[in-house]
Amino acid sequence: MTDASWPTILATMNAAPSSLLGPDEPSPFTIDHPQGSSDIFLVCDHAGRRVPSKLGDLGVPAPEYERHIAYDIGASAVAVRMADGLDATLIRQTYSRLVIDCNRDPSVPSSIPEISEVTEIPGNRDLLPEQREARRREIFAPYHDAIVAALDRRAAAGRPTALVAVHSFTPVYKEEVRPWHVAVLFNRQPRLSLILKDLLEAEGGLTVGVNEPYFVSDLTDYTIPVHAERRGLPYLELEIRQDLIANPTGQAEWAERLIRLVPWAWEQFSGQEA
Repeated sequence: MTDASWPTILATMNAAPSSLLGPDEPSPFTIDHPQGSSDIFLVCDHAGRRVPSKLGDLGVPAPEYERHIAYDIGASAVAVRMADGLDATLIRQTYSRLVIDCNRDPSVPSSIPEISEVTEIPGNRDLLPEQREARRREIFAPYHDAIVAALDRRAAAGRPTALVAVHSFTPVYKEEVRPWHVAVLFNRQPRLSLILKDLLEAEGGLTVGVNEPYFVSDLTDYTIPVHAERRGLPYLELEIRQDLIANPTGQAEWAERLIRLVPWAWEQFSGQEA
């Protein structure tokens, strides 16, 4: 689709801005193991790369949807395996972060990026407020409302909860090689992340980043600051290098490692709290 197509598409959206997702399109989120028994509660903000049919392809060439700019490669597969292995509830996002980034406050302009890395997103240019609101209301809000509802139910039942957000990162960014195999990210509450860091390093052969290549903040993130820190929940934000989890073998290896280590980290954290 060319840039010239966008005036027509935007005009169509303007005519009926109240509905973005068609009746035949999937929910903005999937819940795995909704009655999961584990204290671990998993989320995957950038699991999917779907685009609502009304938005076409956002003017972005198809190969770009195979890249990190569209979704976190391998993260969903690892998170699903973890959920299965731990009997842990997992909530994962369906739609591409090119439509709206579900780990960024919608009030931040870059939550709907006009350019990602060096790729322009023509379908995100010059959006009207009601068009931005439709994406927030129909994609961002239902995903986060599902997380709120699940955490509320756990709190009402008096269940301990550690929120674990699963992400992935590129091995090279703008020609800079990233040496980390995995990283732990945090903002105000580092203890659980640092326990897991030590356990990962004890595995041998792993370079573990701490707030690398990203960090968590109220300005750059949403899920951890809102759902974990505001509630006072312990949390981990995991970043796994994408070349390590781009295929089923790597996904299984990392899921097995995390199925072993995350509960161990939680046990050590809970013991320190006692």
